[in-house]
Amino acid sequence: MTDAGKISEGSPYDVVVIGAGPVGENVADRPPPAGLTTAVVESELVGGECSYWACMPSKALLRPVVARADARRVPGLSAAVQGPLDVGAVLAKRDEETSHWKDDGQVAWLESVGADVYRGTGRLTGPREVTVTDPDGTEHRLTARHAVAVSTGTRAVVPALPGIEEARPWTSREATSAKEVPGRLVVVGGGVVGVEMATAWQALGSQVTLLIRGGGLLPKMEPFAGELVAEALTEAGATIRTGVSVTALHRPAPDGPVTVDLDDGGRVEADEILFATGRAPRTDDLGLETVGLEPGSWLTVDDSCLVEGTDWLYAVGDVNHRALLTHQGKYQARRADAALAARAGETPLDTAPWGAHAATADHAAVPQVVFTDPEAASVGLTLAEAERAGHRVRAVDYDLASVAGSGLYADGYRGRARMIVDLDREILLGVTFVGPGIGELLHSATVAVAGEVPVARLWHAVPAYPTISEVWLRLLETLRG
Repeated sequence: MTDAGKISEGSPYDVVVIGAGPVGENVADRPPPAGLTTAVVESELVGGECSYWACMPSKALLRPVVARADARRVPGLSAAVQGPLDVGAVLAKRDEETSHWKDDGQVAWLESVGADVYRGTGRLTGPREVTVTDPDGTEHRLTARHAVAVSTGTRAVVPALPGIEEARPWTSREATSAKEVPGRLVVVGGGVVGVEMATAWQALGSQVTLLIRGGGLLPKMEPFAGELVAEALTEAGATIRTGVSVTALHRPAPDGPVTVDLDDGGRVEADEILFATGRAPRTDDLGLETVGLEPGSWLTVDDSCLVEGTDWLYAVGDVNHRALLTHQGKYQARRADAALAARAGETPLDTAPWGAHAATADHAAVPQVVFTDPEAASVGLTLAEAERAGHRVRAVDYDLASVAGSGLYADGYRGRARMIVDLDREILLGVTFVGPGIGELLHSATVAVAGEVPVARLWHAVPAYPTISEVWLRLLETLRG
């Protein structure tokens, strides 16, 4: 790591990146090969939320859960996998995937691409200026010739409820890094974090209760996605209560249970409670006020990720609120880097839809996999979103259990597929799959949606038999009627 003490005050860089999560790492990756000097500032672990408290640990917890569920549906194998999971081995694998919460390898990688790494808190202190405060209080002022990129991500939102402090609730960080399995776990929220953590901890031995303010799970996906995941969670032993809100928490003994008061007059007792109720931008202590922006706000950007009203400040990843997903943030970083380099070299930008300097997929082709049992995966628009946008569309559905490959994959297979067809342009606006083993189907759908592949051409994309991907042919046949 660069010794910041050897860098004089006002050290100039071409690009300064605040936040070294996966998005910030990707922003920092491309300027050095283009001849642009780059500094990266990180206050926690290089690698960020995804590496240590989100994507990697959560999927490490979920992989054995899903693998066991799949194996239990295969004749000749099911009898061998009826026992409980080896909790110690699962948690050890989780710890391995997070590098035991050490970032030496990721720091070494950043240095290998030519970026200077600064440990400390970075704050804007004026246009193209970032002041870094080291853990010991020492300050270093960095200046950027061309750009400052904010990639500070988000933090979990915990509601201001009576008793919240004494309850010491879990957020996604505690849920993915816990060292022991709670006997009883209450999960508040039915989005992706809520259902994934409910799936993982129920399978690891917790008695899980989900409390949902709305009417179902996964509200941003097609309704059938949440319905199928809810059925599976209930069959696994979880309790799901919809249409309820938490009003207060009680935990009189620090090592005792927590009691949850509900707005319907009911109460639930648990050993731990997880709030998976949304995210807020990590911009409250970023110095936005020094450049005319509001502290704590999401940063609004154009399709090149340039913050509106500036010609030097970029906001990349979750902090711009376009698509709160690691892979989408990395995509934005690639587009922002291309735009940044073009502006630095005073060359024309291609910001037309799907252009080299436009993150168009943020609007039209955002893919996501929910790693529950069954998996849920989607890209593009849902039926409701397409109709609200004014498109003339048709939803084409197919029962995944009727595909030959599904029957081979698992006995009693349950799943569903839907594609949203733009009837005027004859292309796909969105695709959703729900079922065991469908996560790897999603990229084919992403290519079809992002590439605006004509439906007539999709007939020539022949799925291999007998795979679950044969659902593509069945969807087209259903569309034809």
